[in-house]
Formats: sequence, structure tokens, C-alpha cells
Amino acid sequence: MGARTSTVAVILAAGAGTRFHGPVHKLAAEIDGVPVLDRAVRAALDAGIGPVVVVAGNHHPELPTLRDALADGRITVVENPRWADGQSTSLQAAIDAARRHHAHAVVVGLGDQPFVEPATWRAVAASRWPIAVARYAEGPRNPVRLHHSTWPLLPQSGDHGARHLVRVRGDLVEQIPCGGSPADIDTPEDLQSWQNKSSTNSR
Repeated sequence: MGARTSTVAVILAAGAGTRFHGPVHKLAAEIDGVPVLDRAVRAALDAGIGPVVVVAGNHHPELPTLRDALADGRITVVENPRWADGQSTSLQAAIDAARRHHAHAVVVGLGDQPFVEPATWRAVAASRWPIAVARYAEGPRNPVRLHHSTWPLLPQSGDHGARHLVRVRGDLVEQIPCGGSPADIDTPEDLQSWQNKSSTNSR
């Protein structure tokens, strides 16, 4: 492997979204005409911290508003055939992709968090701690930066990503104050709430 010089932005988007009972997968549901996943990926792309890797599984994303970035390679979709075994397998798929990029770090976000701002991605990516976590008014949430020295410590199985590592190795963690919202879209009610807010703000 060559010298590690880059950061890879990762969006985990492989889950089934079983709490979302709607006509489409929750990541394909739209807010202001833009799919939830497209919003999340766009923020990572606009942050400009490095190439973007989207880990897919149950739902294969079309990313209709980001086709140019897919075509020119700024966004890569990686399939995780083990997605049903838990989020840890998607994180490992992301780490494998980052190794192919010779990355020295990944910054990991979630596909169902469409309101994370590009500035948040940049702030977390700029940390020089082994682990950096975005901290909002609601508490610490994604995105999370993981230096390559921490990758062997990540779980290999189970339905959790870096949360356990963050919890047990607090000595490695820097919390980065961030604006924006870490809200996720888990249910049709979540989606409706944000659609209503968007409609109100556009009047």
C-alpha cells in the first residue's frame, strides 16, 4: 500500500429501514423533491474532504440528483452483501473501500440524516485525534472521524458501528461542536414533520 494521504467520506445506507412503512424505502422518500439519501450524500460531497463512498445493501440507491458525481467518480456505491448481519458489516465494507483509496481516515455519516451540514463534515474531518465525533445541542452524533490506527479496533459483527469504540475508548475521542441537525428519518411521521417544516419555511 502506498502512503496514506486522503480522507474518505462514508455514508452508511444499507439498512432495511423497517420502521418506515411507506410506498418507498425511507432513503428514497423526498423532502422538497430531493430524496433523503441524496441530501445526506450531497452534504458529504459539498464538504470537499475527499471522495464519497456510499455503502448500500437492502436498498440500491439511484441518487437521481447526483448522477454527475457518480459518473465522474466523486461518489462510489459499494454493495454490502452482509447488510442484514448489522451495521458493523457496512462499516467494514466502508473501511475496505477506504483502504483501496489508501486513505488515512474515514468520516462516517448515515444516509437517513439529511440535515447534517457540509461545515460539520469539514469540522470533524479537520480533527487530528484518533476519533472525532460531531457534538450537537442534542449530544454527540454522526459524522465520526476514524483515523486508520483505530480501524482494527472496530467491531467485526453486530448491529453497531463505531459507537462501542467511542464509548470504551473515550481517551481517543475529541468532540467537535457543530451546528445543524443530526435528526434522522426513521418513520413516516419523522418525514412528515420535516416536510411540514420545509413547507412552512418556504412560505
